[in-house]
Amino acid sequence: MTPLRCRSGVSLIEILVVVSLLGIAGAVIGSAILDQQRFHRNASELLSARQGVRDAMEVLSADIRGSSTEDTLRVVSDSALELFAAIGASVACRTISGNSIALAGESASGNALTSFLLVPDTGDLALFYRESPDSSGGEWIRHRIAALTVRSGSRDCVADGAEPGEGFVLTLQSPPAETVKRGAPVRFIRRGRYSLYRSSDSQWYLGYRRCNALGAPACGAVQPVSGPYRRYTSDNTETGFLLEYFNAEGERVAGVGSALSITRVDVTARAERAGNRRPGSPGISVPEIATASIAIRNR
Repeated sequence: MTPLRCRSGVSLIEILVVVSLLGIAGAVIGSAILDQQRFHRNASELLSARQGVRDAMEVLSADIRGSSTEDTLRVVSDSALELFAAIGASVACRTISGNSIALAGESASGNALTSFLLVPDTGDLALFYRESPDSSGGEWIRHRIAALTVRSGSRDCVADGAEPGEGFVLTLQSPPAETVKRGAPVRFIRRGRYSLYRSSDSQWYLGYRRCNALGAPACGAVQPVSGPYRRYTSDNTETGFLLEYFNAEGERVAGVGSALSITRVDVTARAERAGNRRPGSPGISVPEIATASIAIRNR
């Protein structure tokens, strides 16, 4: 009789136990990886929403604070604002011809009398300061810009033998009624409109449109500034972007007819982001809210 031999190996039950343990370990590791990915996605959405809100506040704060006193706010509503924003400043050197004015350039010592946030062009306005004859004050006289070109190797600007020299030539569409005096301050403004709009992806964004300088408003294509935000609604506690206007006494101002009395604009932004999304679940809508009270500096 041949004796039975012991064969090395594992039983079916042992294989099933190992496979089950591996399955449990894989499920735990996979769940941890998914949770980590979900965390990073939510963190990225949170940072993106906050950055968008900050960008909107910074842009609006700069333009509203520096808005021109010579022209009223053209559009005043709870979700849109049209204004003339300052884009540069300079000093007049002399009148070259009827409608061409020399402006100060840069100085080697860093004493800059000309500064541009954006380079003015034919769609912008130049404001020249003119003193009153009785020295009781002055006023800003506006002119439509035809061209702005660089000028080099020319004479001194404000004072003979002193920097800076002439650096630019500003051409106006029509000559000034009076000769622009040497050393007269010059400001450059651009008309634009900020508004909450619905894009083709069905999301709501803060957009900017550049508008014509004079006459009835005619604005170009909208360019997104930041977003997405919550959708527009007449409910001030839920709408994605809210603009509120106040006068010097802190009273609420409504309507374009009272625009010249506006001294402060309150801005509230509610950026939309989705959090805690899981398969089969729509997720939780969590808004990122920021508010700012912006005083109009030139009032």
